[in-house]
Amino acid sequence: MKDRDFKFETVSSMPVQDLYTPLDLPNFDYQRDLGLPGEYPYTRGVQRNMYRGRLWTMRQFAGFATAKESNQRYKYLLANGQTGLSVAFDMPTIMGYDSDHPRAFGEVGRVGVAIDSLQDMEILFDGIPLDKISTSMTINAPAAILWCMYIATAEKQGVPSEKLTGTIQNDILKEYIAQKSWIFPPEPSMRLITNIFEYGSKYVPKWNTISISGYHIREAGATAVQELAFTLADGFAYVEAGIAAGLNVDDFAPRLSFFFNAHIDFFEEIAKYRAARRIWARRMREKYGAKDPRSWLLRFHTQTAGCSLTAQQPENNIVRTAYEALAAVLGGTQSLHTNSMDEVLALPTEKAVQIALRTQQILAYETGVPNVIDPLAGSYYVEALTNKMEEEAEKYFAEIERRGGVLKAIDQNFFQQEIADAAYQFQRAVDKKQRIVVGVNEFANPDEKLEIEILKIDPQIEKEQVARLQKLRRERDNIKVQETLEALRRAAEGPENLIPYILECVRSYATEGEIIQVLKEVFGEYKEKPIF
Repeated sequence: MKDRDFKFETVSSMPVQDLYTPLDLPNFDYQRDLGLPGEYPYTRGVQRNMYRGRLWTMRQFAGFATAKESNQRYKYLLANGQTGLSVAFDMPTIMGYDSDHPRAFGEVGRVGVAIDSLQDMEILFDGIPLDKISTSMTINAPAAILWCMYIATAEKQGVPSEKLTGTIQNDILKEYIAQKSWIFPPEPSMRLITNIFEYGSKYVPKWNTISISGYHIREAGATAVQELAFTLADGFAYVEAGIAAGLNVDDFAPRLSFFFNAHIDFFEEIAKYRAARRIWARRMREKYGAKDPRSWLLRFHTQTAGCSLTAQQPENNIVRTAYEALAAVLGGTQSLHTNSMDEVLALPTEKAVQIALRTQQILAYETGVPNVIDPLAGSYYVEALTNKMEEEAEKYFAEIERRGGVLKAIDQNFFQQEIADAAYQFQRAVDKKQRIVVGVNEFANPDEKLEIEILKIDPQIEKEQVARLQKLRRERDNIKVQETLEALRRAAEGPENLIPYILECVRSYATEGEIIQVLKEVFGEYKEKPIF
């Protein structure tokens, strides 16, 4: 490899000049485009004092095997200084199947925790006071059901829903675009989301009722600009859906939150976050007429990029994650998850998780980075890159609008094709060594032997989960279960808000799969059109 024989561009193929000066900021108005932290348009951050007042919430996305095992991991993380929980569910739960469904076989507890009923949720948070911690749940198509289970679990602890803080991802549009874990067609899925907005604004006012996710869009192969544009376009679609459902924008918009990727190109990621805040603030105030300043704030959680990690030389992933975490903090994140070095190979071990959490703590307490509010503001490069991000995102917004909006663009496979093309171009650059990935296409160790511990899930776990589920079905009040499921069916056939009905099903210990089946019979199931 010759020294620096590749093109100077960001990881998203955006050209990078050799030097930036004030001439690269034509028509840049520092007051209009930059301002102060905590002031419109929030380019520099949503709080006036940022981390001088309060550090970001440190979360580690965790969940595996049964609720009991995951509960032990949560207590371990909290004891080691984590300040919020983030729940990973297994694939059957994500797809709406109970653990004894034929399609769940071999997947129970493998990539997250298995949650079939309120009983499992009670075990998951046993001994963890839900009025004292903030919980994020990465769940989308069945989000309403898992949220209701959490609310009901809090009730069992004596904690009213008004005191609960946390987030459900609840972002179905990005499922159609990138992650592919959908259940229902778009229209009834959007109904469930606006039902959650309405119920949350009245009864769970401290809860973030959606986390509009660019993370999975980026993990699917999108560029930084595509992540920015497609995520915000989804956000605008949710705002429009809420307004169309008769909600006042200022009643639900303050509880919308975002979830972004922190990829490996340091300055590009920082510019992405700055552009996101500015675009969102302007749209919410100028297009959607939001009058509450809280509706203008783009608050976001960040997770370091799983797709940037490598199976080769996995210890290098510690370094990658540290740089990505630094970019997220300099970009003004409110919450952060740092990936573990072994996640390419398996669910992380406790040692790997501890290193990932210590990475955040070193950043917070040793580096001095949080001591200054927005230290990169005014950098010619950062501001020029932020402007370019915004400019390119606006081009995508115009194209999406030309196609008839997000739902029609999904139906046309527009997003899916754009991401597939970007992923292909990136991999082609890696294959040609136009982009270097350390330990993969350069600086490799041909005789490398894997010497790190790998977490393995005991197959007995699935049998135990299925046995517990079947015991629950035998011992619960099945007449009550059928009554609540039938009430949900009638409500789904009409226009009512479904959350109170789902809550009653959950309280009767109806399972997730049973609730999903009722809704499938009313709403149907989504089938994606092939891209090619």
